[in-house]
Amino acid sequence: MGDVWTWIISFLILITLIGFIVYQLICLADLEFDYINPYDSASRINFVVLPEFILQGFLCFFYLITGHWFMALLGVPYLYYNFQLYSKRQHLVDVTEIFNLLDWEKKKRLFKLAYMILTLFLTIFWLIYSTLDDNED
Repeated sequence: MGDVWTWIISFLILITLIGFIVYQLICLADLEFDYINPYDSASRINFVVLPEFILQGFLCFFYLITGHWFMALLGVPYLYYNFQLYSKRQHLVDVTEIFNLLDWEKKKRLFKLAYMILTLFLTIFWLIYSTLDDNED
């Protein structure tokens, strides 16, 4: 039963991460269609970037302490990418450059979204597998 709770917690964390990424994409789309000014868009995106990084790091650590090595290894490239962005000080959106980098920022977040959805599907698979495995015992 403990494994099922692990996957449920992982599922909720992934849904939160996907929500952060979708929120950033919505802010970028609003900026592209002039529904919002660059300062508001950048401040809204920058507000959720650091919690996203922290939550992703916690998720990898959570997989490690619960013994799900494959999922932890699957999260390492994304965690490394976030660490590189943070260490190079490129994790925040610059207000003055946001229009020049709009396509790149959208592509970057779409890639993150695809990566998180893949991880979510694997989590749902393992959640169902664990639930069925517990019912057989």
